[in-house]
Amino acid sequence: MRLQGSALSLALGVALRVSLGAALVLAPVGCKNKKFKLQATEEEAPRMASAVSMGDPKAETQLINGFYGVEAGAWRWTAKQFTLVLRPPAGSAEKGGKLQLKLSVPPVAIEKLKGLSLSATANGSTLAPESYTQPGEYVYKREIPASALTGDSVKIDFQLDKAMPPSGGDLRELGVIVLNASLESK
Repeated sequence: MRLQGSALSLALGVALRVSLGAALVLAPVGCKNKKFKLQATEEEAPRMASAVSMGDPKAETQLINGFYGVEAGAWRWTAKQFTLVLRPPAGSAEKGGKLQLKLSVPPVAIEKLKGLSLSATANGSTLAPESYTQPGEYVYKREIPASALTGDSVKIDFQLDKAMPPSGGDLRELGVIVLNASLESK
């Protein structure tokens, strides 16, 4: 009799597991009115932005070269040449756009270089240079023709005529300080 009780307990345990497994498999079928919301995962690439703040870690993917690490949680030094990509804003492929680069020329750059000039190209279109002879904050603003804004991204290459060479313990070539960059539709 004892052997039959163990066999019965075993059979009941197996039946319970099978019933529970079937209930878990069939549960979603009974939830016909349940709506599921799909959310982006970290594995998905972030969408390219039309504006980037140098303190935002998400901006890193749009800074192609010539940018150093974030400082004070808000800005980055650049090298003599630096490149970023931005998404063309809606309507800019028809109307054209406006580039804005908010930058700072620190006193040390003026002391050592006596002034510097910044120029750029946007998808190969040359943008007029701007010279800086005084320390301070500036906004490099340039119009970009619609023909340069037709793709999914705009590559903007910046060029300084001079940069501070590495010195002391700092092995970086230093140009200007950039706070943010943006593209707007006209």
